Amino acid sequence: MSKIAFIFPGQGSQYVGMGADLYEQESAAKAVFDEADQALGVSLSALCFEGPEDTLRLTANTQPAILTDSIAILNVLKEKASVTPDYVAGHSLGEYSALVAAGALSFADAVQIVRSRGRYMEEAVPAGQGAMSAVMGMDREALTEICQSTTEAGYPVQLANLNCPGQIVISGSAEGVAQAGDVAKANGAKRVIPLNVSGPFHSMLMEPAAEKLSRKLDEYMIQDAGVAVVANVSANVVQAKEEIKASLIKQVASPVLWEDSVRFMLDEGVDLFIEIGPGTVLSGLVKKVDRKVRTISIQDMVTLEKALEQLQVQK
Repeated sequence: MSKIAFIFPGQGSQYVGMGADLYEQESAAKAVFDEADQALGVSLSALCFEGPEDTLRLTANTQPAILTDSIAILNVLKEKASVTPDYVAGHSLGEYSALVAAGALSFADAVQIVRSRGRYMEEAVPAGQGAMSAVMGMDREALTEICQSTTEAGYPVQLANLNCPGQIVISGSAEGVAQAGDVAKANGAKRVIPLNVSGPFHSMLMEPAAEKLSRKLDEYMIQDAGVAVVANVSANVVQAKEEIKASLIKQVASPVLWEDSVRFMLDEGVDLFIEIGPGTVLSGLVKKVDRKVRTISIQDMVTLEKALEQLQVQK
C-alpha cells in the first residue's frame, strides 16, 4: 500500500515573489496570506511578494513568511486534490507548517508563535558571536568527536542539521565553528562552507530562546495531531499535545535529525514525499537518502498544476 508524506521547508528556502501567483489566482491561498497579515498586524504578504530581500531574510520575518507560503500552497492542494498524508514533517521551522497540516496548531496561532520564535533566536546570541557551517563529506561519528573536543577546549560547537549522507551543518560559537571546520578539513572533509545566518541555530547557545519559547507556547492551544508528525528532535512520531510542545521547545537548541526522519518514514513504507513550500531543498535531501523514492515539489502555480497531473496519474 502506497504511503505519502507531506514535508515542509525551513529557513533559507524563502525568495522574494513567493506565493504571489497563488495569491492572485487562488482564493484559498489569498485567505491564508490575508489571515497572516491580520494575525501579525503587518503586511507580511507584501514582504513575501515584493521584498526587499534583506528584510525578508531577517529571521523574525522569514519564519512566518515561509510558514504562510507553505500553508497557502497546502490549502490550495487540499482544495484541488483528494490527497491525504500518512505522515507530515518539516525541517526546523517547517515543523510548524507540519503541525498546522496535522491539525495540532491553528494557522493564526502558528504564525504568531514563529514570529516570536524568530525574534528569540535572533536575540539569543549577539551578532557575530555565533556561526554555522555546512560540512560536506564527513560521517557524523567523526564530526561529533571533533565538535566534542573543540567544545571541551572552551569553544562550544555541535552538530545542528543532519541533512543527508555527507551533509551535516555544525553550529555554535564563531571560534568553535571555525576551529571544528579546520579540523574537519584536515581529517578528510571535502568542503566546509560557512553559512550566511544570523545566529548559531540548533546549538546549546540557543537555550535562552528555548526558555522564552516555552513561556510563549503556554499562551496558545496545542491539540493532539490528527496525522503522524515526525519530530526533528527524535526522528519519531509525536501526536499527543504534551509531546508536541516538549519537542518544539527542545528543537530550538537541539539537532535537526532530518536524514533520520526521512529514513524512518521510508522504513514505515512512505514512497512519495510531497514538498510543500518555497524551494526544492527537501526534495533534494530526500533523494540523497534514497534516490529511487518519488518526490513532488510544489511552490507555485506551475509546479502545482504539474503535481496535480502526477497525483491524478497515481490514482
